[in-house]
Amino acid sequence: MPNTFSNLLFHIVFSTKERRKLLSKELRVRLFKYMSGIADKSNFKIIKLGGIDDHIHLLFSLSPDMPVAKAVQLIKGNSSKWLRENFTDLDIFSWQVGYGAFTVSKSQIDIVQKYIANQEEHHKKMSFEEEFVELLKRNKIDFDYKYLF
Repeated sequence: MPNTFSNLLFHIVFSTKERRKLLSKELRVRLFKYMSGIADKSNFKIIKLGGIDDHIHLLFSLSPDMPVAKAVQLIKGNSSKWLRENFTDLDIFSWQVGYGAFTVSKSQIDIVQKYIANQEEHHKKMSFEEEFVELLKRNKIDFDYKYLF
């Protein structure tokens, strides 16, 4: 898109189906490399990946012609297929339906990167459910508890 200038940054959060604790630290290292490859091939950039055994956070930058929903679909769909095909104990793996997507200002990028990098420490004090509700509230997103989990 010539003459189109943008800086579209998004913090994405999603969990394993039923928040099953399936993503070991070793597995996440490989998964995050794979997800970065998906983004590279799909013409968007993952700036930071992090998470724990039942959910992940991504900070990515999109071009104006890449919808957020498409980027998340590519990441979730391809990574779940890769996990099922390459890890016999994950042959029924899937991600939750849906996700959280939050815009990020360039001035906040360092804070969000540190937040994502510090997930293991963060979740010693707070559950995924508590974290997700806090993110929704902080971003002033209306929600009904009965539809969250």
